[in-house]
Amino acid sequence: MADEEAKSPPQEEKNQLQTETENQQSAETAAENQQSAETAAEPNTDGTAAEGGGGKEGPEGEVVGTGTESGDNKEMGTEQETKDASPSNDAEKAPESEQQTAEGDQQTGKESASKPMEEEQVQDTAAVDDGKEVTKDEEKIIGNVQVGEEENGDKPDQEMKEVDESDATAAKAATDDNQGEEPMVTDGEVANVTTTAENAMVTDETGEKHEVDPHASSPQPVLPANATATVKFVLMPSGHVSTMACALSQTVHNLRDHFAGELRMPADKLVFMFDGSSIKDDMSLLDLGVGPNGAVQLEISSADPISAPIKPPKPKPEYVMPDVITVRVERENGTMESIVVEIERSNRRKPFLGGYKHRLTSVEYHHAAAQTRPKMRAESGIEKFCRDTQTVNTKNQRQQTKIETSTQMTTIGCYVANMTDRLVVPGKYTTASEHHAMILSKVIILQSYFRRWQAKRHVAKLKVDLAKRMEWERQEEIRKIKEKEDRIKKEFERRMNPRTKEDFDLLYHALEKWRQEELETINASLSGPKRKAALCHLLDQETQLIASIGRHKLEADTENKQRAIQKFLDKAASPKRWRSYDGKYIEMDTAYTTRARELRDIYNSLNMKYLTQDERLDVLLTLKHTVKEHDCKLTQEIIELIDREADLLMRGVKESNLEGLRKRISTLFLQYVKTPTFNAEAARLIKVPQDPSSLRKNIHYCQSCNSYLPSTEFQLSSNSKLVGRCRRCTKLDNDARTRQDFSHFRFMLRSLRKSEENMQDGSRIAFLLQEDDLRYLVENIWATQSALSAWTDLYDLVLVRWDKDEEWSPWNCILLTKDEAQAHARIEDIEKGYGRVFCHKIKTKHTLARNYFSRLPGMAEHIRTQANQPKPGNSIATKSVAVTKA
Repeated sequence: MADEEAKSPPQEEKNQLQTETENQQSAETAAENQQSAETAAEPNTDGTAAEGGGGKEGPEGEVVGTGTESGDNKEMGTEQETKDASPSNDAEKAPESEQQTAEGDQQTGKESASKPMEEEQVQDTAAVDDGKEVTKDEEKIIGNVQVGEEENGDKPDQEMKEVDESDATAAKAATDDNQGEEPMVTDGEVANVTTTAENAMVTDETGEKHEVDPHASSPQPVLPANATATVKFVLMPSGHVSTMACALSQTVHNLRDHFAGELRMPADKLVFMFDGSSIKDDMSLLDLGVGPNGAVQLEISSADPISAPIKPPKPKPEYVMPDVITVRVERENGTMESIVVEIERSNRRKPFLGGYKHRLTSVEYHHAAAQTRPKMRAESGIEKFCRDTQTVNTKNQRQQTKIETSTQMTTIGCYVANMTDRLVVPGKYTTASEHHAMILSKVIILQSYFRRWQAKRHVAKLKVDLAKRMEWERQEEIRKIKEKEDRIKKEFERRMNPRTKEDFDLLYHALEKWRQEELETINASLSGPKRKAALCHLLDQETQLIASIGRHKLEADTENKQRAIQKFLDKAASPKRWRSYDGKYIEMDTAYTTRARELRDIYNSLNMKYLTQDERLDVLLTLKHTVKEHDCKLTQEIIELIDREADLLMRGVKESNLEGLRKRISTLFLQYVKTPTFNAEAARLIKVPQDPSSLRKNIHYCQSCNSYLPSTEFQLSSNSKLVGRCRRCTKLDNDARTRQDFSHFRFMLRSLRKSEENMQDGSRIAFLLQEDDLRYLVENIWATQSALSAWTDLYDLVLVRWDKDEEWSPWNCILLTKDEAQAHARIEDIEKGYGRVFCHKIKTKHTLARNYFSRLPGMAEHIRTQANQPKPGNSIATKSVAVTKA
């Protein structure tokens, strides 16, 4: 097979001549570029030299096989020399002569500078001829050739050779001719193996013989001092990724110390892995095969993931600029290229260069400052900062500069015109006293004008204040008149359409007032039989008016009853509602509220009018299915009535004849809704408690209606000793006889309690008073008029504190109008504000009130004591303790 692959002798001689010519030209080029070469590469064991280095020294000191290539001189002297984009070994051996030297001419390069990490180069080894025995040294050399090619293919920092179009075409043609042939090594012939991204697995065979120096060392790449690479750290098992720009000389030990501080865990617990295998501490990024501006991924795991797991660092709230970014740049030929850019952070403070402010949004836009650091000035060697330059010695020295002037007089031969001259006559001499008197007079004139301007300004301000005061008083008068008109209009509406108990009390009070006026007129104007006839006629009119009020009362009771039923249903169907910590309200529906809502909807549908026959039958069917869930006497009766109405509807009975039946169904269903067994939400709304034992507490007997009622149904005054009559009996007696209207006093009491609540000082006596107590205090103590202006309108009168620093009580109050109450609140010293006589008058009224309301202080103290006591069930004294006897 060696004979088939060997070339003819003429071809071998031709190759030898070419080799000699190349060696000679390479030696000349090496001599010229020896000083401009970047590094002197030592010969490899496989006969290769580092790119940019000098030649190889033979056994006798002769320099042969020079293959230098620098940035300034990249043209080779031999046209037949083949340049390839992948690392190759072009070692040629000259024919046997007196001096046999191994030529280590080597040309190495890269395929492209923009693709250092994207293409992997496959290295092939040269096979050895079957007819020639390969020694152990030669096997070692061949192995070193393979290793050197792999290292040169993975290092992106080596310089690349430019390939001419003609050389590339010739190399490709030679490659195409040799495709498919099996590369072999015969009689010392070594086949150059080149593998690139463009020519995959192509063998270029030559006829040269090579010799390899087994004592040569591999060349070391020359790297920049600040070469860096992008390292992507993956924290296992969370998968958190952290990207950093690290120096190629940085070891794994330095990275371990850095991440031990970032992750807050011992450094010996961190394990760094690359491609599934752990990395030693003394290894650097360069040892892992990472080149400048390259990228690599390392995994960080914990040696003890159970006791010391790796926790990913918390993200910083602020934006942190990455160390490295990737920028895509479009080249001139239209291709997109990714460039890794390292960001250098500046420690200096950003200068403020001004900017703009938006008038509407008030957003400020600052002028941007460049991040590039300013150019540092070269040191001149001159000391510019010293203490002498910072010290200044000042002194005063008078100087009089010389001014050269000239005068010209009329002489012989010189005429000076006097047309523009003027005659100066000396004035009256002014003494110092006259001068000061003149200044004083001018100052007085200025002061008078200034004071006049100041007075006019003050008067104008007073006029403006007076106009504002007059306008405010006018608005207040209008407001008071409007409020009075609204009150009278509302009172008239309440009389015409009464709805509440207060409205009917107002009607009865007006009736009693009218009756008293008519009675006084009859007694004053008539006597005898006419008086009796007039009294009988008055009685008939009073009876008619009472009957009319009764009819209004029945209508109001019907409306109020329906309104109360609807309010009961809505309250039972309302969701649970409470206030959260942020002030918003939260609503929650429960199974009970949902059930109550369904029953409310059925009740409303059942009472709807003007429904068609089909719609009414649907409502009845829904009601039947609802009540059929419980089997009792009430539900059976409802179902029976539903079937009866449905039968009558199918028979065509008029709706007017079904009103009684429908009302009966509605009443029974309302009873069904109010039963806690069928509607659990009704248990907390009904008045009659479900527990009979609770009826025995706070129950009192009313002697008027012979009923046992809870304590809330009795109205007690501050000086009452007995329970007395209930509220219903008291109201009935008031409507029949006295017919008093407590709406004014109720309004006044409500205002008093609201003002005392706003004081927030623990006032309690105001909440113990009732309408009767306040009526006695206003009518009997203060004579239903203001203590200052004697104003008698109860709607304008209020009870305020006499001494605002003490709690309100009947013996610490005063009856004033609203405006007078505001002025009274601003008085600091009462004795100076009102005088001794007025204060004595008020204290006399306070003494009368204290004598009448003598039980209020004890009641207030009792309430205060009860409020300070702990609630039942929270103390140990209220809990029962079981004692076991031995």
